[in-house]
Amino acid sequence: MKNLLLLAVLLGFFACRNQEPSIPMCHDPNAAFAAFASDKDFQNAHPTPQPAVLTHGGKNIEFPVEGGENGRGFLITAHGQTNKYLLLFHEWWGLNDNIRNEASYWVHSLGINVLAVDLYDGKLATEAADAGKLMQACDAARAKAIIQGAAKFVGEKADFRTMGWCFGGGWSLQAALLLGDRAKACVMYYGMPEKDVETLKTLQTDVLMIHAKQDKWINDTVVGEFEEHMKQAEKSLTVKEYDANHAFANPSNPSYNEQAAKDARAAVMAYLKGK
Repeated sequence: MKNLLLLAVLLGFFACRNQEPSIPMCHDPNAAFAAFASDKDFQNAHPTPQPAVLTHGGKNIEFPVEGGENGRGFLITAHGQTNKYLLLFHEWWGLNDNIRNEASYWVHSLGINVLAVDLYDGKLATEAADAGKLMQACDAARAKAIIQGAAKFVGEKADFRTMGWCFGGGWSLQAALLLGDRAKACVMYYGMPEKDVETLKTLQTDVLMIHAKQDKWINDTVVGEFEEHMKQAEKSLTVKEYDANHAFANPSNPSYNEQAAKDARAAVMAYLKGK
């Protein structure tokens, strides 16, 4: 009998240990999304971006991050005094001038402060293979610490809206989860959703998701599962669908879909106004 009990314990131990590698895939959007990085079709969907010309001022900043080196970002403040912030999360290329131009657009359009958060610690890519390596190397714990450091840097009175594209789309949702009741809005452009319903139950804001119907990766199945999980969590999700491909909203992308991008931007603007 003792031998049978010992055998059961050992089998249970090894079964649990063998399951551990799959756990981060459920709770780390980067891990799930990074699996696409070596997919040649995914790489081809991200051709080398065209150079962007920086359209407005702003400043590169650094801020303390618990447990590591300083975090980085690009900050543009509104002309009037406000404690409202929009946090932007870059695509797999890194915090480049295209994202800085997005910061410029939104600070003028919304009249609030905009901080583009650098989850790559200053690294950039211009080729898909390099971007994939950066995305795969992004450590979830470090990324979350950077987001928390950014929130602490702008002050306790600040509240937040989050927005990101592709890789950054998933991190937009994760940031909203991290920020708790300080999160007032969340926009995800074709990003990997959180899959854990119990985690989604802690979300304190509604979500707008921009979905590209031709996307082979953040596809109808992924979005449908997200809708079901948000329903189970009793959270509000609006999905805006466009007959376009992944990364359609990036004007530096040679595959940029101008009409879909404009329509999506209008939907985002209507959602963020007054938040």
